[in-house]
Amino acid sequence: MSVTTETSAGAAAGSDAIVDLKGMWIGVAVLNVFYLFIRIYEQIFGWRAGLDSFAPEFQTYWLTMLWTEIPLELVAGLGLAGYLWKTRDRNVDAVSPREELRRHVVLLQWLTVYSVAIYWGASFFTEQDGTWHMTVIRDTDFTPSHIIEFYLSYPIYSIFGVGSFFYAKTRIPFFAHGYSLAFLIVAIGPFMIIPNVGLNEWGHTFWFMEELFVAPLHWGFVFFGWMALGVFGVVLQILAGVKRLLGKDGVAALIG
Repeated sequence: MSVTTETSAGAAAGSDAIVDLKGMWIGVAVLNVFYLFIRIYEQIFGWRAGLDSFAPEFQTYWLTMLWTEIPLELVAGLGLAGYLWKTRDRNVDAVSPREELRRHVVLLQWLTVYSVAIYWGASFFTEQDGTWHMTVIRDTDFTPSHIIEFYLSYPIYSIFGVGSFFYAKTRIPFFAHGYSLAFLIVAIGPFMIIPNVGLNEWGHTFWFMEELFVAPLHWGFVFFGWMALGVFGVVLQILAGVKRLLGKDGVAALIG
């Protein structure tokens, strides 16, 4: 049964709007404002208090930030996954076509916020870190740039990636029955950059390597980072579900 042929009783049961982008815009706005604040903080205290890891001000402005963000991110990630699992649809096969379509739209919003988070972490702050290395000689692995890049922005986008996966797995029939390879790549691939950070820092300490982005030690960042492109496969799966739910008449109305 498609959305176009759904009974009025079923439509009344799903009173929520199918397309409501308010949550997505709030998420994107919060992320952008937060990272702009972080970038301003770095601009002020990176040079003033971030060049000597033995200085008291480094402990105050940077290590305090490091030891605060890590447990908060761990609690947030586990809490989000636990919440999505606890509130899962326990009879997902009985969901109405209208509600299933709404959930597909919500999933697309999850992926949009995830993509914004990946941009800040894997693009903006990662490229900035290369500039930092070419400018400042570091005396610790926990530089201001790394504290923001590795231990703040990477876990944050991973939280959204895992959240997207759990949302789909617990609320959409197609993803609930089995595992989407594309979705696993999207959720796990960029997350694996975090363990690669440990390998990267160990290698730099052990071999005293120059900060060349083409060095083999950095290949893992590229390998796992490009796995984010698996999102196109996930979107194709979502669009296939939307097409099935709309039916021929609904699709014709959209493209006509």
